[in-house]
Amino acid sequence: MGSSPQVAIVADSTISLPREVLERWGILATPLELTINGRVYRDGVDITAEALYRMMPSLAEPPKTSAPRPGAFLEAFRLAGQRASSVLCLTLASRLSATYYTALAAVDLARDALPHLRIQVLDTQTAGGGEALVVLAAAEKAHCGAPLEEVSAHARRVIEQVHFLGVLETLYYLWKGGRVPKVALWATDLLSIKPILDIRHGEVHLLERPRTKARALERILAIMEERVGSGPLRVIVMHANAPQEAEGLRQRILERFTCTQLLVTLFTPVIGAHTGPGLLGVAFYRDDPLPSADL
Repeated sequence: MGSSPQVAIVADSTISLPREVLERWGILATPLELTINGRVYRDGVDITAEALYRMMPSLAEPPKTSAPRPGAFLEAFRLAGQRASSVLCLTLASRLSATYYTALAAVDLARDALPHLRIQVLDTQTAGGGEALVVLAAAEKAHCGAPLEEVSAHARRVIEQVHFLGVLETLYYLWKGGRVPKVALWATDLLSIKPILDIRHGEVHLLERPRTKARALERILAIMEERVGSGPLRVIVMHANAPQEAEGLRQRILERFTCTQLLVTLFTPVIGAHTGPGLLGVAFYRDDPLPSADL
């Protein structure tokens, strides 16, 4: 690892990584925004996930979420430019958020404000722990002293391999936010269905409809094995105010798979605002040696 990486990594707050991990790898996470009762909060800065969940039952309207402002990304680029001569900015899927486009707007601003800084923006086509795995892979490559082209190519290869699966406790909050019809809410609640969601190519898909959360988690483990075998894997377990369930899932993954990396993280408030408490997710990819890029 070189003493001065050529590339600094900027991401958005939905990667949901703990502060100590961000600091270890020098990752700058630009906060999205939540508006609650007319007040704007920066994701994970002005409000924690725990505080949000305490507020949600009494809110007349669901929180509104929005992408970071271009100025917030520009400030992150400025800080990144103090560490390196190039910046790779990784965002959650452009089909799920305008974050990618506000990052591009910030690059336009940076042409005048930071003319000597090379900046590339990359859509990870995933979110949460899936995005976090891409960000961590890029940060590791950057800390080896790789130039921007190599770090970007490495991130792209991980994007092609990463998977994201999640199980919802309820569709209530998605319905309240206008993201699913009420008939779907009635059906899942009446039948105790715990939907399994899959993020593929930047879009969220309903994968299966198990009748209990225990069955849903067993299916998630089986799907992991179908897709990537027994390992070696890089894995992030994510939860929305469900730490005991997340720890239980971590233990089951350790028993079933060989993991070269396994983290447990709390979903950021912006994600929790859409799903409510109880969401469990797992992001993963097979940690085989990646082929060299043709640059």
